[in-house]
Amino acid sequence: MGISLVRIDYAPYGGLNPPHTHPRAIEILVVLEGTLYVGFVTSNPDNRLVSKVLYPGDVFVFPIGLIHFQQNVGKTNAVAFANLSSQNPGVITIANAVFGSNPPINPDVLTRAFQLDNNVVKYLQSRF
Repeated sequence: MGISLVRIDYAPYGGLNPPHTHPRAIEILVVLEGTLYVGFVTSNPDNRLVSKVLYPGDVFVFPIGLIHFQQNVGKTNAVAFANLSSQNPGVITIANAVFGSNPPINPDVLTRAFQLDNNVVKYLQSRF
C-alpha cells in the first residue's frame, strides 16, 4: 500500500522517542492518550524548532527527512499512532548514528563538531 503505521507507547514523566529522522517518509502523529511535547527542526541555515504540546485527538505532521522527537510531559502513560507515507520509511536515531557508529567516528571529529571535551565524546561513544 505504500504506507506504514506504528503504535508508540510512552512512559509517564518523560518517556521519549529520541531525535530521529525518516529519510523516505512524512510522519503524521495522532495522539490517543496522554500529553506529548513534540517538535522538529527545520533545515540549515535556520535550524528553527517547530514544537507543540499535543493532547488526545491532536495531530502533528513531521516533514520528510527532518529531525524530530516526542516526549511524554504528563503523569500518565501516553499512546500515539504514527502514520508514515512509505512502507519503508527508514529511521535514523541521531545519537545512535553519531555516537554509536561502527566503526566509531574519530572522537576528534565529534569533539569539534559538537564543541565538547574529547573525554565527553569518548564517554558518549562508550554508552553505545
